[in-house]
Amino acid sequence: MTSGFPSATTTDKEVGVDERRITITVNGERRAVEVEPRLLLAHLLREGLALTGTHVGCDTTNCGACTVLYDGAPIKSCTMLAVQADGHEVTTVEGLGTASELDPVQEGFTVEHGLQCGFCTPGMMMTAKALLAANPDPTEDDVRWALSGNLCRCTGYQNIVKAVLWAADKQRAEAAEPAADAATDTADVTV
Repeated sequence: MTSGFPSATTTDKEVGVDERRITITVNGERRAVEVEPRLLLAHLLREGLALTGTHVGCDTTNCGACTVLYDGAPIKSCTMLAVQADGHEVTTVEGLGTASELDPVQEGFTVEHGLQCGFCTPGMMMTAKALLAANPDPTEDDVRWALSGNLCRCTGYQNIVKAVLWAADKQRAEAAEPAADAATDTADVTV
């Protein structure tokens, strides 16, 4: 008597799992990929696209190590299907900075020693990036609340919070520079 379930040695192709073609924009680059309907977004990013900064720690959305930005909002990619990202934009930690310049969030984690082992750091950074996009001047409580879905087993969170506040300060200062430059340029004009 068979159970109707495939055996452990049966491949998906033997069972007849059809792949679906999806198109997603990852870190600003539009990608067309073939995926199984049950493939998790975290696995597509890590194994399919070799973006290993997205970590999988719990597979239950408890730890937040797999956090990425989905159309700008933080989501936990370990429980989202890759097919759900079809037509959407996903940003991973690899998409934050460039080879020559760190994003203020990445820089903050460096300056304020906001990491230890680094396993949770990408998810923390992505959550922080979303927070600062929505609230450029967060309080310490705002930062703690935003990061409450990301677990770190190495730190007491204080340096992580300091890192996010440092990044917020830097981003506000950078945003103020063009306004100050524009005011100076305007003041130099004579009629």
